Amino acid sequence: MTEFLLVATPGLPLALAAACVLPAVRVRMLPLLALAPAPGLVAALLAVHAPPATFGAGLYRPTFALDAPGALLLGVAALLWIAAGAYAATYQRGAANPGRFAVCWLLALAGCLGVFVAADMPLLYLALALLTLGATGLVFHDETPRARRAAALYIGLALCAESLVLVAMVTLASATPDGSLLIRDAAAALPAMPGRDTTLLLLIVGFGVKAGLVPLHVWMPLAHGAAPMPASAVLSGAVVKAGIIGLLRFLPVDSAIAHAGSLLAVAGMLTALYAVAVGITQQHPKVVLAYSSVSQMGFVAAVIGAGIAHGDAAMPLLAAFYAGHHVLLKGAMFLLVGVVAATSADRLRGTLVLAAVLAVGLGGLPPTGGFIAKYAVKGPLGDGWVATAAAVSAVGTTLLMLHFVRRVQTVAATAPDARAAPGLAGPWLAMAAASLVVPWALYAMLPLGTAGDAFAPYALWAGLWPVLIGGALAIALARWGAGLPRVPDGDVVVVIDGAVRGASAATPRAVAADAVLRRWPAATLLLVGIAAALAAAITAGRG
Repeated sequence: MTEFLLVATPGLPLALAAACVLPAVRVRMLPLLALAPAPGLVAALLAVHAPPATFGAGLYRPTFALDAPGALLLGVAALLWIAAGAYAATYQRGAANPGRFAVCWLLALAGCLGVFVAADMPLLYLALALLTLGATGLVFHDETPRARRAAALYIGLALCAESLVLVAMVTLASATPDGSLLIRDAAAALPAMPGRDTTLLLLIVGFGVKAGLVPLHVWMPLAHGAAPMPASAVLSGAVVKAGIIGLLRFLPVDSAIAHAGSLLAVAGMLTALYAVAVGITQQHPKVVLAYSSVSQMGFVAAVIGAGIAHGDAAMPLLAAFYAGHHVLLKGAMFLLVGVVAATSADRLRGTLVLAAVLAVGLGGLPPTGGFIAKYAVKGPLGDGWVATAAAVSAVGTTLLMLHFVRRVQTVAATAPDARAAPGLAGPWLAMAAASLVVPWALYAMLPLGTAGDAFAPYALWAGLWPVLIGGALAIALARWGAGLPRVPDGDVVVVIDGAVRGASAATPRAVAADAVLRRWPAATLLLVGIAAALAAAITAGRG
């Protein structure tokens, strides 16, 4: 039974995508999107710590397995994909190319859930490739110039990241006993392997791109801003967790590697704070949310780095717990944008009050799910500079999310009687409730701590004061923030755009120079000059 669930987790979405080769099936696939993640949800509940499922008898035997961090992330990701799939059935109704949207959705779903159950490196790489292929199609779907640009940047960075991960996997496979391709064997072999630091760097950068660490985060605000609303929800909530599970699976925890952990902690905290600074300059609510996701993934990376630096064996489950809350809440917030856009301002009061509670909850407001998530990861963060930066990050998160609540009101429908369809409002409310309830349910079920400790006066105050400061800063931003510079979404991507424009402008000169150099007299003179320079260098070396 558990073997079937593990295989069906990516297998059912792939089977539905394959069925879309039939035009009659493809145009009717949207209502089935909410059913495709169901095996993943059941597997998260029943298949955790089950024996690995291995298939085939050849040189390579695909292996599926699920540990506790993977099961936690798989469960909440499946919940989001179910809600967003139901939302998409309404949101995309009557839109152009619904069949193409469904195929890309199913491919991205198979890859996203597949990364959580893949126990060997080739299977994980295949899941990452499927995820990239499907997510690129979702970003590209509207075919606007903005969507085309965002999709091109996303697939370019994703392929670069996967290339780095592939090189690391090949290196790890050569160092594992008997050439094992299992991820657990590769992680065990990593601390003592030759070229360990290079492999660690490849893994951190490769999976860091997937998670959106600065300065490799530029795809997130562009892709999330350009994709259709339900696609933005899963991209920001679930898809970025492929990078997090990659870091958790490959980076060794039981063998402390201080320099690698410290590097990741520094990169994570810089990401968390930088994204807040840029996010408060943004005006579109989806882009604000995208920068919030960059910030939160930086925070999770810092938790992972601190845990690796200190050899904290509890860190993987705690980091997954925090990331799981982000899956639920950020998915809910993206779905909210579509609900607000379909509702008149006069009907939004209750919706915005709930949104504000969730927003400050991400900053750690007691007793929301965000509060217990932040409380749970205080152990790996320790009492040093990382803990101090985490408190500052909580202030920034509150500020940024309240900025989002203010900006989302600007997209409200203009028709006075407009009301969001039940197919939009229902999934949003379900995810909002899940973000409040599920973290506490998981905290009670898992060995993370006790509710009594969490509700101690010191713990409550530690969660409350950053929210109070962040709220005060949000009021100041609303009153005096008009003078802030307007950083373009994607921020450092403008440097890439400038380099591309410069290269394009220089192309005619380069072509002309090449034509001159290819003439026989010029080429001969250049060759003689290079030979003379080499001869002079050799002579100087001998002297």
